[in-house]
Amino acid sequence: MARRKPKVEKGHVLFDVTYQDGALTSNRKVPATELGGLDGDDPARTHIEVEDRRIAEKSGKTRGPIKTIARSRKQ
Repeated sequence: MARRKPKVEKGHVLFDVTYQDGALTSNRKVPATELGGLDGDDPARTHIEVEDRRIAEKSGKTRGPIKTIARSRKQ
């Protein structure tokens, strides 16, 4: 019987983001290289805000400010 290969880390961390208006987005990817160190998960907020601005420029729909950000639970 063959053994399963262990999952390979893809190099990103998933976050759940809640906005001021109550909207929730799940599994937002942030590169693992941007996290860690003394800042912890704070760089994830910056990365997601920049990503939201880029999306808003292309779609014309803006997002409200981020209320909370938390790592997604593993499934």
